[in-house]
Amino acid sequence: MSTSVPRLGDPASFRRTTLAAWSVFAVFAASGATFATWASRVPAVRDSLGFTGSEMGLLLLTGAIGSVAALPMSGLITARLGAARAVLTFALVAASGYALVCVGVETSTALAVRIGLAVSGIGIGVWDAAMNLEGAVVEQRLGRAIMPRFHAGFSLGTVLGAAVGALVAHAGVPFALHVGVAVAITTVAAIVAVRGFLPTPHTADREGAPVASAGADPSEAAPAHGLRDTLAAWRERRTLLIGVVVLAAALTEGAANDWTSLSLVDGFGASQAMGALGLAIFLTAMTVTRLLGTSLIDRFGRVAVLRASSVAALVGVGTFAFAPWLWLALVGSLVWGASAAMGFPMGMSAASDEPRKAAMRVAVVSTIGYAAFFVGPALIGFVAEHTGYRHALAVIAVPVVIGLLLAGSARPPAAERQA
Repeated sequence: MSTSVPRLGDPASFRRTTLAAWSVFAVFAASGATFATWASRVPAVRDSLGFTGSEMGLLLLTGAIGSVAALPMSGLITARLGAARAVLTFALVAASGYALVCVGVETSTALAVRIGLAVSGIGIGVWDAAMNLEGAVVEQRLGRAIMPRFHAGFSLGTVLGAAVGALVAHAGVPFALHVGVAVAITTVAAIVAVRGFLPTPHTADREGAPVASAGADPSEAAPAHGLRDTLAAWRERRTLLIGVVVLAAALTEGAANDWTSLSLVDGFGASQAMGALGLAIFLTAMTVTRLLGTSLIDRFGRVAVLRASSVAALVGVGTFAFAPWLWLALVGSLVWGASAAMGFPMGMSAASDEPRKAAMRVAVVSTIGYAAFFVGPALIGFVAEHTGYRHALAVIAVPVVIGLLLAGSARPPAAERQA
């Protein structure tokens, strides 16, 4: 991952950084489309395997194990490989995992689906952490808040993936054909996009410590990349509190990705296409909010936007979970999507406030956030066994309230101590 500060007064450096920003945006979009492709066809997986709610929860939990195991080392992996090679390598890992999932679904082999989800979880987890690390560096180089727009790229990818999922589900396209072709396309897109990432002026030695490469500016402090720096970041109170805020935001987003379509199908007797449409509404609202949200951050600050997002999440999730009519649940999905938009990217920005330690802190916050994103929704499946899918989503209110109370931890360190 890039670590040197380009001289943005130099037109060539500015163009290079701008290209990197668009490249990061494209990689986020490819990741989002990959994930939504799978999420939009969860009902087809359930039907193929004949699973109950708790069994689906266990399936998703099994798939999350790979991500949770890989994420704590994502910072070191990215430091050693560089962000571009890390994304490239683990996009291929994710694709191989989804290929195995396709085989499992087509043959109704649960073990193959579980193993495939675990492998794809490793790939998606490190891919997403690496692109967040690169995004934090690009944001620092540009000197302005653009992380929400990178995450808008992820959301745009999820909207496209969910929309295509709705269309192919309605047309009766087999799961394996749809997912196999779509993941192949998004993987190639990511491989092409990483060519625009910022160059890496540091490489990691055998101990994980950064070593300046030829041509690096010796006046710049080396970034924190080693194992000792990683462990130190996990002991920082502010970093951990930001992680809890991101945990709430990630669970709010991840639960929608995994359960919206199935909740509408089972809760209202809707078609699979309508379930995918409900997910698309959520994702569209999130995407638009992320694209427009940087102006809100500039005007009101991170803390105020985080608190407003938490309150809106309580309204949106509550409406979706308890609405008596399908149309009102879709309205709840719209509010839910807008409320879930800003928490994760603002957490990434808060973790990267100090450039030298940004990589390790972003890795910590990413680990906490993605653990919630992958594992939390799976646990909701066990609650759904007793309450139904829609009502089970109400448990999201607990972490959302905690995130609301801890939102002040995202305040920039130099900011005045005021609410």
